[in-house]
Amino acid sequence: MVLKLKPSHISGLRALVHLGSLGFLLWLGYALPAGLLGGDPVPELIHYLGKGALNLLLLTLLVSPLAKRWRQGQLIKLRRPLGLWCMVWALLHFMVWLGLDLQFDWGLIGGELVKRRYIVVGMVALLLLLALGITSLPALQRRLGAAWQKLHNWVYAVALLVPVHYWWSLKSGWLEPLIYLLLACALLWPRREKLLRPWRLRWKAKEA
Repeated sequence: MVLKLKPSHISGLRALVHLGSLGFLLWLGYALPAGLLGGDPVPELIHYLGKGALNLLLLTLLVSPLAKRWRQGQLIKLRRPLGLWCMVWALLHFMVWLGLDLQFDWGLIGGELVKRRYIVVGMVALLLLLALGITSLPALQRRLGAAWQKLHNWVYAVALLVPVHYWWSLKSGWLEPLIYLLLACALLWPRREKLLRPWRLRWKAKEA
């Protein structure tokens, strides 16, 4: 017998999401002065924030399968805070790269975009996350109506783009990003019918 989660349980879980997401950011306030990120902390900081955003993204995608598997519809309420924190971490990841690594040198930024494909992939993923985060506001959700769900289906593309961005950004080593990519694919697999349905409808429309 599975216990039914109460609203108080969901409130507690939401508080844990906020405390955990904020707490790991606040830890940087101790880690940086203490030298825990090494002699060259900027690359480590960029990596830490990017990996945190990826972890939060996968947790966001994990909510729906868990809610369905355990028949706990209330768990869906955790998706929004997890998704918003994912956006925050991704934005910080970008800002640290832009400000501390490239020092807002726009000429250098343009050159990096041309030379490094992983940056283009990361930028596309970030823009999608920002669009999803902004439109998660209840007022915008109501205004968008049915288009809101179509827009938010792009989170599945982000789930594939971010591990690829991570993989291509590494000079050596591929195991960890591969694991992340496989986890993302595993989370998308139960949604395959939903993801393929629009393509099937278009194909049938062309054949008609």
